[in-house]
Amino acid sequence: MRSNEYLGCAVTCQVPLRWGDMDPYGHVNNVEVIRVLEEARIAAFGVPVGTGEQVLPARIPLFSVLPEGTQALIAEHRVKYLRPLEYRNVPVGVRVWVVSARAATLVLGFEILDSDDGAPVVRAQTQLALFVPATRTVLRITREQRELLEPYTAPSPF
Repeated sequence: MRSNEYLGCAVTCQVPLRWGDMDPYGHVNNVEVIRVLEEARIAAFGVPVGTGEQVLPARIPLFSVLPEGTQALIAEHRVKYLRPLEYRNVPVGVRVWVVSARAATLVLGFEILDSDDGAPVVRAQTQLALFVPATRTVLRITREQRELLEPYTAPSPF
């Protein structure tokens, strides 16, 4: 990453690690890292309408205001492991921000922080497509939604 421009725009979510997340080396398995990113994404943007209960408010209430049945489908993940994510029985901080919101595509940046020293251990970027199964169409991001996301927008972590 070239700079820390995202720091003022990112929200930080706490995501618990599970004992079963470890691989035989004592590190959080790479597949479980993707789960941590998913949990942070839901904490940041909310539970998609009609899929579970939103008890704690989303930091950036986007998913919860989309039309019922809208799916946020993963189109692409890019993950860079900076150092192993060690299991600890305390949550890790995950910084989440918007890289871009255009047409029907939302790109998010992530940084997972070591719960011991706060240093970044993983940087990631996820591209989502908003899809409406009932009509088999993508859902375009509205001007109002882009305005909601603007304060949380910063450059890519790569």
